[in-house]
Amino acid sequence: MPRETGFTTAGLGQMTGGEQGQAGLDWRDGVVPVSRRFDDPYFSLADGLAETRHVFLAGNALPARFAPGFHIAELGFGTGLNLLASLIAAEGQAGPIYYTSFEAYPLTAKEIARALDHFPQARAVADGFLDHWAAGRRDFALGPMQVQVVIGDARETLPAWGGLADAWFLDGFSPAKNPELWSEALMAQVAQHTAAGGTFATYTAAGHVRRALAAAGFTVERRAGHGRKRHMTVGWKT
Repeated sequence: MPRETGFTTAGLGQMTGGEQGQAGLDWRDGVVPVSRRFDDPYFSLADGLAETRHVFLAGNALPARFAPGFHIAELGFGTGLNLLASLIAAEGQAGPIYYTSFEAYPLTAKEIARALDHFPQARAVADGFLDHWAAGRRDFALGPMQVQVVIGDARETLPAWGGLADAWFLDGFSPAKNPELWSEALMAQVAQHTAAGGTFATYTAAGHVRRALAAAGFTVERRAGHGRKRHMTVGWKT
């Protein structure tokens, strides 16, 4: 019997009444979006797309694990860069591949498009995504991927989610700036919503995050990070 995907047809997280810019941005060098709320950039100042591929794709052994029904889940949707990197990696794969992301402060389509202009390869496949986003759709298909972005505080929306992820992208703002998204309670929810043998990857190697994930039931491993970042963290649920 197929396991529960957690996807619905009820438009969970659907926004109505046009775009609602909730993030509050400054633009570093006119290119990199920085959250005023968390005083943290949305992607690596060096090469965010390369970091996504190193941390989240390679850290979860993707795309080698892709198969029909595979489910990625993510904390922190941001500019959608991780989604687009996954879409590029999934080219030619048989679907569906599910992608569920939890985001409290969504950017507008215009803000996302401006940020993605920094990454021509991602921007080249972004039109369909941006069209859906500008229309207020948060459940949509992109090639082989079925995407759902759940809007709201993950401390409330993740416990209510009915799905199990095969791979987690833990991509909230820095634990020092956004501790709520890295709490022991939320990491326990991540573990509870992970399939047996599922994995996670994150750019942070903060000790309290690694301990919380280990306490939640993951085998945790520190690996070499991207660029100037010495370490990152991966793990798997046994």
